[in-house]
Amino acid sequence: MQLQPITLFLIAITAGVSITAWQQPLWMQRFIYSPTAVNRGEWWRLLTHGFVHADGGHLLVNMLVLFFFGSTMERVLTGAVGPVGFVLFYLAGIVIAILPTHYRHRRDALYRSLGASGAVSAMLFAYILLQPWSMLIVMIVPMPAIVFAVGYVWYSVWADRESRDNVNHGAHMWGAVWGVAFMLMLEPRLLPRFVERLLSPPWLG
Repeated sequence: MQLQPITLFLIAITAGVSITAWQQPLWMQRFIYSPTAVNRGEWWRLLTHGFVHADGGHLLVNMLVLFFFGSTMERVLTGAVGPVGFVLFYLAGIVIAILPTHYRHRRDALYRSLGASGAVSAMLFAYILLQPWSMLIVMIVPMPAIVFAVGYVWYSVWADRESRDNVNHGAHMWGAVWGVAFMLMLEPRLLPRFVERLLSPPWLG
């Protein structure tokens, strides 16, 4: 896989900020998403929460997904919207994914959220729109990207309503919506191409 400089830069910045925040609790307190803090005017938290993570496992999973799928989408998108447009797509994924959460928890003084999952989901689902039958390895199990997408969306909707695992599943789901919506705004013909590819799985020849 050819290394892509912007994706590597995003990974380096996110890892650096996360590690610093673990060592400097004040960074974590200032960057994490808190709805009541945003309501007080600390609007930057809508973005900065995407650069801090709960622990090493949380950071590693998000950055691995960003590395594999961000690298592909960087090649695709920098040709269409340029390097700045690619970075803005990623940053917008962080913000857009948290907005429904903010509306839902806007008066909850105890609620917190952190992590790049919204933007990472945007990258992943933008890729799935382009390559629905490509094979992904999910917890050592190979599966077509579109199968993973269906399961991912179903689980995110269910978990957002029922789960009590302190994971912001809604951000995963809305990040995925943003990734698909951005690609379709950029090139509406991707939708009929996606349907055509979906109806022509590779094993049918």
